[in-house]
Amino acid sequence: MKSLSYTPKARKFSKKLLRYVLVIVITTIVMLPFLWTIFSSFKTDREIVNTPFSLPAKFSFENYIRAFSTLEMPLLYKNTFIIALVAMFFGLAITFISSFALSMMVFKSKKLKNSLYYFLISGLAIPVFILLFPVYKINIMLGLVNTYASLILPYIAISIPFNTLLFTGFLKDFPREIVEAAIIDGCGLFSLWRSIIIPIIKPVITTIFIFNILYVWNEFPFAVTLINKKAMTTISLGVSLFKGRWNIDYSGIIAASVLIIIPQLILFAFLQKYIIEGMTAGAVKG
Repeated sequence: MKSLSYTPKARKFSKKLLRYVLVIVITTIVMLPFLWTIFSSFKTDREIVNTPFSLPAKFSFENYIRAFSTLEMPLLYKNTFIIALVAMFFGLAITFISSFALSMMVFKSKKLKNSLYYFLISGLAIPVFILLFPVYKINIMLGLVNTYASLILPYIAISIPFNTLLFTGFLKDFPREIVEAAIIDGCGLFSLWRSIIIPIIKPVITTIFIFNILYVWNEFPFAVTLINKKAMTTISLGVSLFKGRWNIDYSGIIAASVLIIIPQLILFAFLQKYIIEGMTAGAVKG
């Protein structure tokens, strides 16, 4: 009897132990590149090239000091934050309204509704690099090169397909009874959004907000194509300044990369719960 009662517990313990081991192994594999980057940021160029996998001979913040002084990090952070926040705000507003219309409102033609939906999400199938030249030509025609608008407008357009996919995926399963009851009680459209829908879909909004911010934060092709003025340099574009014509400052690039990664890690650490909720929202139909 003892062996029979012990066996299920032993199996349960072994399965749990195996899961923990797998989690530790996977976490270690994922963390290794980041840890290597952290340690390399304290090395000299000679150490990085000759002994890339060893610990630094001396832990010095010289690389970080040089990165701050060379890149003018406060200016880069300011430019990136302005572009990211403005692009995110208008991208969210546009896609929320369009997704609400596609998910909640009745169209005379269902074919038209489906066509609009597929048109909005079709951008997911278009590589960004294809858009560089046409966007560059449009910016020259409008005189927007080296301005915030030259990056904000493309970023808004690029965010529309992904935002629409997430918003419509959740709003299609949104309880219509709640909306109908609010309308019967005399709730207007803006009051409906502000008081009922937005509070419920906060996880989705937070997820979209984070992904949009991180995309703009790390985006390089549009920034290097449309910005060639030092005062307008963004975070991702600033790191490329450590690459000269004849040499590369490896230690400076790595230190600057760490300064770029840290704000993203902080953002993920505080908002990871909302990211998971937002990505799984609407996946389970009740």
